[in-house]
Amino acid sequence: MTDATTWETHPVTPDRFDDFVAIVNPNRRANTCWCLSHRLRAQDIRALGGDGEDAREVAAEKLSHGTHPMGVVTYADGVPVGWCSVSPRTEIPKLEASKLIRRIDDVPVWSIICVVVRGGHRRRGVTGHLLQGAVEYAASQGAPAVEAYPVDPGEKRMDLTMAFVGTRAMFEKAGFEVVGQTDAVASRMPRLVMRRTLV
Repeated sequence: MTDATTWETHPVTPDRFDDFVAIVNPNRRANTCWCLSHRLRAQDIRALGGDGEDAREVAAEKLSHGTHPMGVVTYADGVPVGWCSVSPRTEIPKLEASKLIRRIDDVPVWSIICVVVRGGHRRRGVTGHLLQGAVEYAASQGAPAVEAYPVDPGEKRMDLTMAFVGTRAMFEKAGFEVVGQTDAVASRMPRLVMRRTLV
């Protein structure tokens, strides 16, 4: 990707669902997360089944029909290259019920709970454009602020299997500030509450 790359970010509406799939589950594996783990209760996810069934894909696709789709896809020159799960916190049941990532105040924030860059497009600046696009989308929907809950690895090397949670530095570059710390950890590293205020 060059400086001449054209970047766009759009919510995952039904007509863009296949672009979301191309990033998070290109082989359409039935037992993959499908970014449902915070959107549905654990027992509801288990009830969807796994091997040989497409129930999880159907459940994810159904979320694309909502007033607020479950996130956005970023495109580089028309190619889907990044996914960010962002929506009102009230529409993320597991996060709302969390005793480890509690609300710090009564601001009706939108929350980022997952960031994925498509294989073959990493280390090319996608994340910055993806987060900016997610924030702009939330702002266009009237969000007063956007929160994220990344890890703070400090001097530690981060386990890349946990990369979906993001890092403090990644969100600082996108204009987020630390406003608190959660009681949650990821890969033995503390998770922060970071916020970008929009109004």
